[in-house]
Amino acid sequence: MQLVTNTQVTPVAFQWPAGFYSDGIHIGLRKSKKDFGYLFSKVPAAAAGTYTTNQFQAAPTKLTKMMINQNHQLQGLLLNTAVANSCTGRQGWDNALQEQTWLANKLAVDPSLIGVASTGLIGAQLPMDLIKNGLPQLSPTTSDAVTYAVLTTDTHPKKVCVQFELSGHLVTMTGFAKGSGMIHPKMCTMLGFVTTDAQIDGDLLQTMLSDNVDDTFNQITVDGDTSTNDMVVTLANGYADNPSIQPHTPDYTIFNDALHDVLGQLAQQIAADGEGASKLVECNVLQAANMTDGQKVAKAIVGSNLVKAAIFGEDPNWGRIISTIGATDAAVDIDHVDIAMNGMALVADSLALPFDEAAVKHSLQAPKVIIDVNLHHGSAHGQAWGCDLTYNYVKINASYHT
Repeated sequence: MQLVTNTQVTPVAFQWPAGFYSDGIHIGLRKSKKDFGYLFSKVPAAAAGTYTTNQFQAAPTKLTKMMINQNHQLQGLLLNTAVANSCTGRQGWDNALQEQTWLANKLAVDPSLIGVASTGLIGAQLPMDLIKNGLPQLSPTTSDAVTYAVLTTDTHPKKVCVQFELSGHLVTMTGFAKGSGMIHPKMCTMLGFVTTDAQIDGDLLQTMLSDNVDDTFNQITVDGDTSTNDMVVTLANGYADNPSIQPHTPDYTIFNDALHDVLGQLAQQIAADGEGASKLVECNVLQAANMTDGQKVAKAIVGSNLVKAAIFGEDPNWGRIISTIGATDAAVDIDHVDIAMNGMALVADSLALPFDEAAVKHSLQAPKVIIDVNLHHGSAHGQAWGCDLTYNYVKINASYHT
C-alpha cells in the first residue's frame, strides 16, 4: 500500500475518538462468540457511506443508505453477525426498521439518525426476540468489543487508529472492519466503519470516502464474489473542535491522507485474512496507459485462481500472470511486459529471463508476496491486494451453511 507521507498522521493504539462509544456482546446468534453490538456518537455526526452493487442488496444496507442519503447524518449503528437479513422479503425490511426503532428509543434519538448493519447467512430471518432482549444489555463502553461482534469466518478483527492535528486541534480517526470470504468489491464491500472526532461537512465527507474506496477497498479480492450486505460507513462528530475542513486546504490534505491510510490498512488486513489464506498478495502495475488499466490489471492478477493457487504452492509460474494480463482489455504492449516476484525479475520484454527458481520459490514462503508488472504503455500505475487459494478455503465454504 502507498504509505502516508505526511508525518503529522501517526499510528496509535486502538481508542475511540472523543464522543464515541460502543459495545459488543453475545446474545445467542452464534454458539459462544460475540455476535451483537452497537456504535454511537453522543451527538449527531456527519455521515458518509459506500455500498455493495449486488442487485440483491440486503435490507440493512438499503436502510442505512437511505438514512445517510437524507442529510448525511447518523448518530448510531446497530450491528450483528450470523444472520445477514438478506433475501428476506417484507419481513426482513420490517425487522430492520424495528431494529432501528429499538435503538433510537434506547439512545433517545430520532430513528432517522440510526443505521443497521448485518452480516452472515443469506436467506434467514433475524431472531427478533434475541435482538430485543439483547439491546438492554448493551452498555456505553470505550472497549473494542464491537469489533468482535461483526466477525464471521474472520480469524481476528481488523482495526486501525491514527492521530493528527488540524489547525492545532488533535484529531483521532479509528476504523474497524470485517471480511474474510465473499470478497470482491464493486463500489465497496465487507463491513467497514471509520469514526473520527474531526469537524467536516457530510457532503464533503461523502466525496472523500467515495474517492478513497476506489484504490483501497475496491482493489482487494479474495474469491471474486460480491456480497449482498456490504458497506463502509464513516462518521465524524466534530468533538475535536477544529475549524470545519474546507477543500484545497492543508487540513483537507492531512485528513484525506489519514482517511486513505485507515481505509488502505483495513483493506489489506481483510485481504490477508481471506478464508483459509496463508499469504497476502500485493500486485503493483507500472507504466499503464491510464489508472483504470493499471487498477484493472493489478486486481485481475490477485484475483486469478491460477495465480492464487500457484502462490499457495510456492510455484513461480509467471505464465499464469502474463496470461491473466492478456485476458484483460487493458492496453498492453505485448512485446514489452516485465514481471518480477518479490523483487526477482522473471520476465523482460515478454520473454523469460534466467532466474534462480529455488530462490524465488523460497521467497514465496513469506507471509507477503509482491508481484511487480511493468506494461511499458504509459505513465499510470495500479495496485491491488488479494491472498492465496488454499485447501482450507474449499473446506470452509463447503460447509458454511451447516
